[in-house]
Amino acid sequence: MTVTIHDLRSWKSEGRRWAMLTAYDFPTAQILDRAGIPVLLVGDSVGRNVLGYANELPVTMEEMLHHTRAVARGVEHAMVVGDMPFMSFQASIEDGVRNAGRLVKEGGAHAVKLEGAQFDLVHRLVDIGIPVMAHIGLTPQSVYGLGGYRVQGRGEAAAKVLDQAHSLEKSGAFSIVLEAMPADLGAEIAKELQIPTIGIGAGSGTDAQVLVINDLLGLNEKVPKFAKQYVDLRQTIATAAEAFVADVEAGTFPDEEHVYS
Repeated sequence: MTVTIHDLRSWKSEGRRWAMLTAYDFPTAQILDRAGIPVLLVGDSVGRNVLGYANELPVTMEEMLHHTRAVARGVEHAMVVGDMPFMSFQASIEDGVRNAGRLVKEGGAHAVKLEGAQFDLVHRLVDIGIPVMAHIGLTPQSVYGLGGYRVQGRGEAAAKVLDQAHSLEKSGAFSIVLEAMPADLGAEIAKELQIPTIGIGAGSGTDAQVLVINDLLGLNEKVPKFAKQYVDLRQTIATAAEAFVADVEAGTFPDEEHVYS
């Protein structure tokens, strides 16, 4: 059975914490799904982590559809959430409805994620049957407007973030990502909302936690303060590649075990 928005709501009421990870391809999605990760986010973070862009802004709808389809093909149980890329929804409600519909219909996503205070669009999407995961605090698509990747909601700004969270819940969002904000604010939002909160650099008081898979696996050269590297695959891959080169140069690969008779 696929994880649903009702499961996540129930887990919050039960006090059950859960994990979400990003995924951008079929094999990773398959591994994470079988490992029991209940929600996979096909994030626009694919831009920096897979496509080599400097930030998320260049990511297109076609790229998001390509990666969402790959992830959707790899899962049996996890909920797949497709990220709405920059300028796929900001210009008009109509653009947002059309592109969210594409992520579900063509991409195979079970839900979409929207950055910012998109109250009217959230309401419209929910009204036509597309579940929406909201995202406030540090919103990477607004990196230039925010003046960089900065912690949000400090001091007097906390009231605005809290108000956005309440308004997004009222608009119908089934969950909300809280990114890069003081831990006490993340905990306060989680306590006040009925919908699940998913923290990324928002402290341990949220209902769930999300990490970028590349950070968790050690595939990026630098890991953000809020991320934990669980393994160093960058070095593991380099070591394997160097061993292959050495075997080829020495003439020891392929050996008898790896040839056809």
